[in-house]
Amino acid sequence: MTTAEPSATASAEHLVLALSCPDQPGIVHAVSGALAEHGGNITESQQFGDPSTGLFFMRVQVETAAPRAEVEAALSAVARQFGMTWKLDRVGRPVRTLIMASKDPHCLVDLLFRQRYQGLPIEVVGVVANHPDLEPVARSYDAPFHHIPVTRETKPDAERALLDIVHAGDVELVVLARYMQILSDEVCTELAGNVINIHHSFLPSFKGARPYAQAHGRGVKLIGATAHYVTADLDEGPIIEQDVERVTHSDDVGEMVARGQDVERRVLARAVRWHAEHRVLVDGRRTVVFP
Repeated sequence: MTTAEPSATASAEHLVLALSCPDQPGIVHAVSGALAEHGGNITESQQFGDPSTGLFFMRVQVETAAPRAEVEAALSAVARQFGMTWKLDRVGRPVRTLIMASKDPHCLVDLLFRQRYQGLPIEVVGVVANHPDLEPVARSYDAPFHHIPVTRETKPDAERALLDIVHAGDVELVVLARYMQILSDEVCTELAGNVINIHHSFLPSFKGARPYAQAHGRGVKLIGATAHYVTADLDEGPIIEQDVERVTHSDDVGEMVARGQDVERRVLARAVRWHAEHRVLVDGRRTVVFP
C-alpha cells in the first residue's frame, strides 16, 4: 500500500477522532497507521481500556492535508475490523446546540456568555423555555426564543413542537439549563446521548420544592451539582462532571442558593465544552472523560 502524500498546495485540516470498541490487541497501531498513511500528524492521543466492561476508548487529534473522504474511508475499514463506534469531526467546530430553560437564568446566561466571549465551541441555534421570562436574555444574545408552555394535557404537543425545532435546526446537542420539566421516554430515546442536564446534588438528596431550604434545614456542609446525560431513568444518566462548594452554619438560604447556582453553571459549562470537544465517551452507565 502506498502512502498518501498531501499536495504542496493543500492546507492541513485539524481533525478529532473519538472511538470505542471491544478491547483487543492492535487497535492503536491500526488507527495510527491508517492516519499516518494519509499524511496524518497526531497532535494529541489518549486511550483507556476498561477492564470491567472490556471496552477500549480512544481520542485522537490529527492534522492532515488528505481529503476528508479518504481519511473516513480508511477509518471505516479499521472500524469494521475492530467493531468500532466512532466519530470524526473538525477540531473546534461549533456544535449546533439548543438550550432549554424555565425561569432561572444563571445557567442560560453563563452558556451564552461563554459561547460569545470565551470560545465555548457551540452554536446556539435557539432557546426553548416553558415560561416567557427569559426571552429578553435570549434576545440580548441574538438567540431565537421559543416559548413552549407545558401542562399535563399539552405535553405531547409541546414535545412534538420541541422535536420539530430540533429537526429543523439540525440540532446536535440539547442542554437542559435548569429546565424544570421531565422529558418523556420517547424524547429521551430519540435524542439519546445528545441531551445534557444539570441538577443540584446534595448528601442527603433533597427533591421537590426549595431544595436549598431543605439543605439549610438539615445543616449540610457541602452543596454541589451534577451534569449528566439524560436517559429515561430520571437523573440516573451517565455522569459527565460534578463539583461541590463547602458551606457552614452561618450561611443563610440565600447564600446557599447563590453558591449552588455558581457551582451549577460551572459544572454545566465544563460538561458542554467536553461534549462539544468529543472528550466524553459513554461506557455503559458511566462515562470516560478525556482531559
